[in-house]
Amino acid sequence: MNNISNIKNCYGCGVCAIACSKKIITISLNKDGFYEPQISEIEKCINCGLCLEVCSYSHDKLSTQNSPINSYAAWSKEDAVRRKCSSGGVGFEIGRTLINNGYKVCGVRYNPTKEIAEHYIASTIEELIPSIGSKYIQSYTVDAFKSINRKEKYLITGTPCQIDSFRRYIQKFHCEDNFILLDFFCHGVPSMLAWKRYIEMVEKKIGKITYASWRNKFTGWHDSWAISMDGEKTGEKIDWHDSYNMLIRGKKGFYNSRLSQGDIFYKLFLGDFCSNPACRLKCKYKYANSSADIRIGDLWGETYKNDENGISAAIAFTNKGEMTLLDTNCNLIPQPFTTVAEGQLQSNCRKAYLSPIAFYILRNKKEINNPLKFIFSIEALLHLPKRIVRKLHKIISTL
Repeated sequence: MNNISNIKNCYGCGVCAIACSKKIITISLNKDGFYEPQISEIEKCINCGLCLEVCSYSHDKLSTQNSPINSYAAWSKEDAVRRKCSSGGVGFEIGRTLINNGYKVCGVRYNPTKEIAEHYIASTIEELIPSIGSKYIQSYTVDAFKSINRKEKYLITGTPCQIDSFRRYIQKFHCEDNFILLDFFCHGVPSMLAWKRYIEMVEKKIGKITYASWRNKFTGWHDSWAISMDGEKTGEKIDWHDSYNMLIRGKKGFYNSRLSQGDIFYKLFLGDFCSNPACRLKCKYKYANSSADIRIGDLWGETYKNDENGISAAIAFTNKGEMTLLDTNCNLIPQPFTTVAEGQLQSNCRKAYLSPIAFYILRNKKEINNPLKFIFSIEALLHLPKRIVRKLHKIISTL
């Protein structure tokens, strides 16, 4: 059939659901904790193929292949914004500028009631504030995307794959002029099972979670600890990697944990124990590959290694993106793309040796009192000879 019924383990961007004229596509978590499309009433499908046309996962090339026009080291001129944001605050300043120019912003916030990151529409500066800061979990897009009026003007933010699919969608409906698209340097997304197990652990200590911040800078913007591609601690002193400081507020108190102190969620995520197969196998958006008008991220590297306030990388891929950046309340320092993208992944994340074990434990939490603690009680296996780890890997893959 000419539809997404055979699409599994995809990016989970949700654009197929909003493109379907029959409204029969839903997006839900699969057994491994990643968003995936389902056709609820297959008999109503008219085989128009639109869901596949807008699906970035089903195409080998990007919807548009632009090259960086200009790249900048950037930060908000407002100190309070810079302190609150994950790096230099450029994402918030872009949103604020466009709202003041009559746009709406489709950004991402954390919903503690649903325990998910979700796209939503902000029409005012006050409504934009919950979008501040990184959310290192896969976002649910469908409700927000469905509420978009294609005749109005919007800034759409998201992962590169979400933005590529959305670009296909607005190309199909001939309304690109009404939209500015913004993505970011992306590591990949972890399983929602990891996040749910993590907050179950945290809530035992501080009660029901009311607020979560993945990138709090009160300890500074840098750290001297890094994660290598296979999930092992490198032991090197790398001063330009971020502190990845988790701050969570609950009804009974606060929880603070850092990657450099062994935070379990960050080790699962950045160690690639539970990454989306699509991120590992089919991501085509690393480094300078983008369908967006603007790409942002953290500016790592030697140039600003002594700055503890946070510096954003900002890259314009289109003239529209360039004009938007120049209109913001930001300091923009032109830099070569290689400087701006230093420290960003140039290839896809890889599967950690213990990934099958981690997924097995996360899926079968009822059999184990504390799945996360158990996962990292066996993390020492990573330091065994690789031939032994491979044998264990082979055995657990059959479970």
